[in-house]
Amino acid sequence: MEDIEDLVGAGAPPGLRLPVTAVGIKPKRKPKARLVRDPVDPGPQVPGTQTIYVKTFGCSHNQSDSEYMAGQLSAFGYAVTEDPQQADLWLINTCTVKSPSQSAMTTLISKCKTAKKPLVVAGCVPQGSRDLKELEGISIIGVQQIDRVVEVVEETLKGHEVRLLSRKTLPSLDLPKVRKNKFIEILPINVGCLGACTYCKTKHARGHLGSYMVESLVERVRTVISEGVKEIWLSSEDTGAYGRDIGTNLPLLLNAIIAELPPDRSTMLRIGMTNPPYILEHLKDIAKVLCHPCVYSFLHVPVQSGSDSVLTAMNREYNVNEFRKVVDTLKELVPGMQIATDIICGFPGETDEDFAQTVSLIKEYQFAQVHISQFYPRPGTPAARLKKVPSTVVKNRSRELTTVFESFSPYQGMEGQIVRIWITEIATDGIHLVGHTKGYIQVLVVAPESMLGTSVNSKITSVGRWSAFGEVIDTPAMVNKGTHPENPKVGSSLHSNSCNSCECSRDPEPCQCRLPESCVQQTCTASHVDPIDIVMDRNHTGRNFIGSIQSLLVRKRSCGPEKKSEGNTFKSSNDHQTEGTRRKLVAVDYMLLSGMALSFLTSVVLLILISSKMMS
Repeated sequence: MEDIEDLVGAGAPPGLRLPVTAVGIKPKRKPKARLVRDPVDPGPQVPGTQTIYVKTFGCSHNQSDSEYMAGQLSAFGYAVTEDPQQADLWLINTCTVKSPSQSAMTTLISKCKTAKKPLVVAGCVPQGSRDLKELEGISIIGVQQIDRVVEVVEETLKGHEVRLLSRKTLPSLDLPKVRKNKFIEILPINVGCLGACTYCKTKHARGHLGSYMVESLVERVRTVISEGVKEIWLSSEDTGAYGRDIGTNLPLLLNAIIAELPPDRSTMLRIGMTNPPYILEHLKDIAKVLCHPCVYSFLHVPVQSGSDSVLTAMNREYNVNEFRKVVDTLKELVPGMQIATDIICGFPGETDEDFAQTVSLIKEYQFAQVHISQFYPRPGTPAARLKKVPSTVVKNRSRELTTVFESFSPYQGMEGQIVRIWITEIATDGIHLVGHTKGYIQVLVVAPESMLGTSVNSKITSVGRWSAFGEVIDTPAMVNKGTHPENPKVGSSLHSNSCNSCECSRDPEPCQCRLPESCVQQTCTASHVDPIDIVMDRNHTGRNFIGSIQSLLVRKRSCGPEKKSEGNTFKSSNDHQTEGTRRKLVAVDYMLLSGMALSFLTSVVLLILISSKMMS
């Protein structure tokens, strides 16, 4: 079947419902007419009232596309669910990077057909492999047609097959969006790439590089910050290549975005994956951006192999020494820099010596994050035609490299450190909240959900292979600059005014130098008090009586020499108000206690009067 060309003018509003002829439909070959209405079947429903199940495979760019599609569907009245059984239609957003991802898509399509649900397949698979047998008779939508998802869903629910795959312009960044995590905005800055890697299928789907204008991206950043987003992830197939098609570059974009980030560091920026060739000429500029207090000191730079001969066969356009230059420069110029990388095991032609060079590279740098995958020949790519390494060899190499990687202890030595973390999600165990340090190290803390979307100071209590564990030692109001309703200076630095002589007192990261003795002597200790209760009290004043009483007890603590206790310690240098504010709080405490006492006495008097009247 040939692709159906768009027949709508470029000026049509995104998501506008169009007549059937404008969408381009193909009725099912054998429609089944019903003469007698099935009592279970409610019959034709009003468009926009059905429930849609959205399933996403692949990268953060795919996730952003799904969020945009879910947003448009929700804006037109459709309900979006995570339960496929409750849905009237399934929408699958696919990934073509690896065979397992496409196999998972095929399995899900089979389940959908078994469940007799209408189906729409979106993403890289239909865009890059439109003639797949699995996609026959199924509505499909391309990666640059996501602004037409409402039309496709509507017509599919009517029993029509719709195909929209032609590329026109980049989808608008202002489309309605339903974020999977309301605190995280995944912002695509460009689509496609400039590379021609011999193993990559994504280029077939996403195409050549197409960048959004700086002004459009900056405007989107302003919008999402106003909506309460606390993390912005820049996403693309190759972030480093941004702007080369429109006469700009990544550092210019990053500096324009940074200028819009709140100075209190309440919203952080994470730079997406970049390949080595397109970052080499901007290394110092990128390093300067990564040092900014509002930017995570983290970058994903895939190396894929430690062998130059394998990199040449992959057509990666760099060598191992150039990759080393990227890593070494960033680690030298950016304090606490964390780098993640990728490795493909068993690329065609990879020898034992080539693989040994890869293992040596990983051992040398001991990256905290390495994404290890086996080579999968993707149909239509040059590498698929090359002689394959035996599958048993590929699996053994993957296991060996995984064992080497898992032997590292990247977070050892963090115990006892106090780090600032940005908390944005709930861990899969349902107990911990997930925060990240400036270097994007994952820290798990036990804290109430009210702390989601905040940044706090946390003391690292233990470390594991994949993350660190900490305890919250500050409430969000104490840490975020300018958030305290009475004193905007609260939390403006890591130390109180008497400790500002410390050279690193204004550093983005917690102070690593030894504090002056005066800083240690004037601390306030609140023993045996759960910080969770304090947060509850500050966020829900008057709603939690126990939390209020505990908060009063904490406020009544007097400053003195620091004492160790079994509970969490709150220090005046980090956590307490100025003296004037403290006096106000004490006065308020007395007023509250007086009011409670007066209420108690009034109740007693009323009880006595009622009792005496009943007895008389």
